[in-house]
Amino acid sequence: MKDNVKINSFSEVDSYSLSEQLTNKIKDEIDNKEKEYILGVDEKEFTSYLIPKYSLEPLAIDLSSESIEEPIITKEWVNNRLQRGRHQIELYEFKLTYKYSGSSVIFKIKPDSYMMAFTEIYLNESQNNVYFKFQISQPDPAIFKREKNDIFRRAFGNLENANEVARNWNNQVPGIVLTNFQDRKSKYLKENEFFTAINVKINKSTSDVFPTPTIKKKLIPQPIIPKNKEVASEPFISMSIYEDILKVIYDSGKNMEKKPALYKNKEEEDLRDQFLFVLETRYEGTTATGETFNRSGRSDIILKFSNDSSNLFVAECKFWHGPSEFLNDISQLFDRYLTWRDSKVALLLFVKNKDFTNVLDSIRSNIRAHPYFVKEDGNRGESSFSYIFHLPQDKNKEVIFEVIAFHYDK
Repeated sequence: MKDNVKINSFSEVDSYSLSEQLTNKIKDEIDNKEKEYILGVDEKEFTSYLIPKYSLEPLAIDLSSESIEEPIITKEWVNNRLQRGRHQIELYEFKLTYKYSGSSVIFKIKPDSYMMAFTEIYLNESQNNVYFKFQISQPDPAIFKREKNDIFRRAFGNLENANEVARNWNNQVPGIVLTNFQDRKSKYLKENEFFTAINVKINKSTSDVFPTPTIKKKLIPQPIIPKNKEVASEPFISMSIYEDILKVIYDSGKNMEKKPALYKNKEEEDLRDQFLFVLETRYEGTTATGETFNRSGRSDIILKFSNDSSNLFVAECKFWHGPSEFLNDISQLFDRYLTWRDSKVALLLFVKNKDFTNVLDSIRSNIRAHPYFVKEDGNRGESSFSYIFHLPQDKNKEVIFEVIAFHYDK
């Protein structure tokens, strides 16, 4: 896709056609490889290269990166029915730009579950920008806000449904890649068997192992400092970065479950350091620290901007000691460690109990009793639960709160 391409948001290609197009691309890439390559390349390495290449990374719009350019003012003649004449009005055309992360092709997907709303948007892939334009006829902030919200809804209202199409496609990719590769390899092997049977000389190079192309690393979303941080009832990091942080923590913690040597006989601080090790080098312009003083206590994990030490993310690590202690752990996190500007936080629970399923059920059922609980906000995984809470000192200040449990039972 070229830069500044205009499309109708989430209305260009249905899920079936997308799957068909991507499947054909996979098949074409495999079919276009020479016989010697298909027979010589390591099957596991080659398929492991193709799977991420043709998988779709879910889209996320970075709301904190919103940029509003000075409007273009034009004049237009309009009919005045009451006075049976024409008069001239001024039109203010605005351009709103956002950073995005993920696969830009998802902007084109028309999902099966579809909200009947779309508008023209423009994509600049080289800068990971998406923007839209709209006009108003009066320089009125209320009118601007109303029109902006309406076109934003039409531009991105189908984003999550389109992401679901992408996730469903990603589940199919490994099977599609493997089937097409094995079909092509089987064809060449049978061909070689036939040639051998009729004494046709086979190229010996087919026994060589060919190198697999380098897998391109997906971009890691990075924090962007708002132009005017004092407008900051909004969090300092976008949801895409917050989701990346939680994914890193969740994936790291799950991998530790398979390696008891990493958690056996470890204290909370030792386990915390495992996560700090991953976070502290992942994001540019940030520092990840443990046991850092914040408000009236020392929180286990804080991710900060390096230049001014503003908090990006706060997390606490605790062993599971039952529902009562769990609710106390939440209170400790909110009462002692969070300031008014801390709006994206997490509680990491290390569970020694053998009955992990019962613990997860207990987390979900008991958390609603906490006085700061506002509502559930979905699940990120089997043991990662999303909630909206409020600050103890300000019921109108919502906090995005994740509870992630890991099974460390050895």
